[in-house]
Amino acid sequence: MIAIDTLGRAASPPPAADAPIRVLVCDDSLTARGALCRMLESDPAVQLVGRAGNGVEALRQVAALKPDVLVLDIEMPVHDGLSALPELLRLDPRLKVLMASALTTRGADVALRALRLGAADYVAKPSGASEICADGFRVEFLAKVKALGGRRRHMAPTRVAAPPRPGFAPLVLAIGSSTGGPQALFALFNALPKTFPLPLVLTQHMPKTFTALLAEHLSKLGGIPCAEATDGASLRPGRALLAPGDRHLLVEAKGETLVARLSDAPPENYCRPAVDPMLRSLASATGGRALAVILTGMGHDGLAGCRALVDAGGQVLAQDEATSVVWGMPGAVAQAGIAHGVLPIAAIAPRLIDIATGATA
Repeated sequence: MIAIDTLGRAASPPPAADAPIRVLVCDDSLTARGALCRMLESDPAVQLVGRAGNGVEALRQVAALKPDVLVLDIEMPVHDGLSALPELLRLDPRLKVLMASALTTRGADVALRALRLGAADYVAKPSGASEICADGFRVEFLAKVKALGGRRRHMAPTRVAAPPRPGFAPLVLAIGSSTGGPQALFALFNALPKTFPLPLVLTQHMPKTFTALLAEHLSKLGGIPCAEATDGASLRPGRALLAPGDRHLLVEAKGETLVARLSDAPPENYCRPAVDPMLRSLASATGGRALAVILTGMGHDGLAGCRALVDAGGQVLAQDEATSVVWGMPGAVAQAGIAHGVLPIAAIAPRLIDIATGATA
């Protein structure tokens, strides 16, 4: 039987789980495009299926080649990446778009706008030829391509922990996220009211240039104000503090007040900021009276911190696989059996409101 998609067209059969990830690169710079393509061709898990120099060419090749992942430059002549993005996603809603953004304030702002329009993730593209070929960028770039293009597999069954003891009254909400995190945070902040009674602390894996702008974008949603954390800042109900790029965000008890502390300790899980140190500090500073949410992301950052928090008496929620761009971080927590709920992104805010207001007690 031939499968038919929602537009009445014959649908392509789903690729095998071990099939190479089909990638198209769109960048107007011959140097950058060549470097990105060589990296992709060096990885046996990836198949480079095409190259484009502008958004018009990308639209034509996406229609013809049906890639799993499109690496899309932002600033191009003829048809730039931001303008082409909505058309590309209308053409193929299953396409995962990885924006290639310059590591500048403008590049970061446009990348975040692209994420709000439906891009799956971004990679901060160095400006020089030597930097773009550096091992650090190559590792990050290939990891993101493979995470976005990875086939969904039957994972170990989710094991939800027993409900928390009655009367659980958290003092803080902590959120950890990585790949796909900005989109999940936008959805979550859209759904949380200005009257949300808890302070929020957030760690999103991002470089320096991006975190201040992410805080601005979250604040512009009109709900809970968000700012980059500064050392010694007090945690306040209905306010969010975001870990700045390249600094771990910790929480410390100072008398009756909880304050933010910034740390230059080594990266954990290859990340700084990382989620684990934030959650460990919360377990200690609040005596376990903290609520954590682990959103979409690669790897398992947050797993150890969630264990520490749950052992101290805290509660953990995880985003489900169906609504996660990458079910690495929340999947690790869910499969470890330490999440008190594994929920689609749209259901997380209502659950948080219930817990924070005591409606679930």
